[in-house]
Amino acid sequence: MAGTINKVILIGHTGDEVKMHYFEGGNSIGRFPLATNEEYTNRTTGERVSNTEWHNIVVRNKAAEICEKYLKKGDKVYIEGRLKTRKWTDDKGLERYSTEIQCVDFTFLTPKGEGQQQSNTPTQSSQPIQSSQPAQQPPSTPSQTSPAEDVDDLPF
Repeated sequence: MAGTINKVILIGHTGDEVKMHYFEGGNSIGRFPLATNEEYTNRTTGERVSNTEWHNIVVRNKAAEICEKYLKKGDKVYIEGRLKTRKWTDDKGLERYSTEIQCVDFTFLTPKGEGQQQSNTPTQSSQPIQSSQPAQQPPSTPSQTSPAEDVDDLPF
């Protein structure tokens, strides 16, 4: 194989609000944790086992602002992106590594109004939005035709 692929697809629940960081020049980064769950039955005990994996999600610029506005803690979201490992030095001088998902596309999956609301005022907590794809138009309805006109003239 000539090329390589670094692609991650996750569907999970947000573990916190989106934390925004703004930079000179108007750029911004949003970060939030995402939980995915795996459930299976232990073959020896028959017990149901559930494991939660936490992922660090990073979104940039306009997509980050959209996430900050609409994503709330506990909302379900589809994330597409790539893995990125950063190396940094902590306060004690130790080298640390952090693996993140650099988000390139997302779709909010929690229906509007079903998210965990932080206040009693109605909000637009989660509406389906895709960051990099245009809104899909509903299929056009065929014009009114008689049943005789509906028949294909294909020989099979």
